[in-house]
Amino acid sequence: MKALVYKGPGQKSWEEVPDPKIQESTDVIVKMVATTICGTDLHILKGDVPEVQIGRILGHEGIGEITEVGDGVTQLSVGDRVILSCVSSCGRCSNCRQGLYSHCLAPEGTPGIGWIFGYMIDGTQAEYVRVPFAENSVYKVPSGMTDAEGILLSDILPTGFEIGVQYGHVNPGDVVAVIGSGPVGLSAVMTSRLYGPSKVIAIDVDNARLTRAKDFGATNTVNSGDADWKEQVMALTDGQGVDVAIEAVGLPETFTMATLIVRPGGSVANIGVHGKPAQLALNELWIKNIDISMGLVNTNTLGMLLKLVAEHKLPAEKFVTHEFSFDQVLEAYDVFANAAKHDALKVLIH
Repeated sequence: MKALVYKGPGQKSWEEVPDPKIQESTDVIVKMVATTICGTDLHILKGDVPEVQIGRILGHEGIGEITEVGDGVTQLSVGDRVILSCVSSCGRCSNCRQGLYSHCLAPEGTPGIGWIFGYMIDGTQAEYVRVPFAENSVYKVPSGMTDAEGILLSDILPTGFEIGVQYGHVNPGDVVAVIGSGPVGLSAVMTSRLYGPSKVIAIDVDNARLTRAKDFGATNTVNSGDADWKEQVMALTDGQGVDVAIEAVGLPETFTMATLIVRPGGSVANIGVHGKPAQLALNELWIKNIDISMGLVNTNTLGMLLKLVAEHKLPAEKFVTHEFSFDQVLEAYDVFANAAKHDALKVLIH
């Protein structure tokens, strides 16, 4: 089969590799119908995730059709069309029983980390993929759901919702600021509306993305390239700051921005994947009584979000701006890595 293979920092190749095989009784083999690229894939290619070995197939999102099932799989069948969760979880360990699938104790490679696709085991940017713990790690695609809708449920919708909105404790009437209007940031913008905030402020340096943020539910936008960006945010509140500041970029500067605009008693929720440390001004922040949260998505809300997308309560299809075939995957990476130039959000590879 063909797959996108990591060759070391800055290097990747679409090449022939062996087909995956069933290794455990709880595995299934899935023929990939659609996949996509995540910002985490770009971090891996930059060398920010040194645990990823040369030769690893990248990718952790996808939709496909089951072609083979392990002996222990009873709830799935050959021919089932499924969404692959970016987190693989056994559903039985002590962490899984708490809904902390991101720290499942069973997966291969790094016990205690549920994200293994494209990290510890071969991923989804391939013609076929082996899925461990399949019955707790895939979801059947409802009739009528498109690939463009379903692909967002693998990772970015649950990530924006769980790590941004839920960890940020968004409540009715809150003022929410989301720093970064990329796919995950826009997922937080969109799903924050489920909790009834009074305002959702999208903050970004790209005016095109800020315009798009309004389509996903932002009530206000602020260009962080403006010298008075902080004053603009404060003017949209009572001068105290926002109730919830969500960081969705992964840079020290944007994390600091979140801490600068949160009000006393508010929350900072960090979604971004950081490649280097960020400073935390505890000498200034300790007196503000704020909560700071961060984490790896659990995908324990995937089933709920799946129902909302299926009923068109969340306009997930708006995220896909560019489509490619599997043999155009290198071109897809170029577009996604230069998103501002191409006005791209998510790319659909199918």
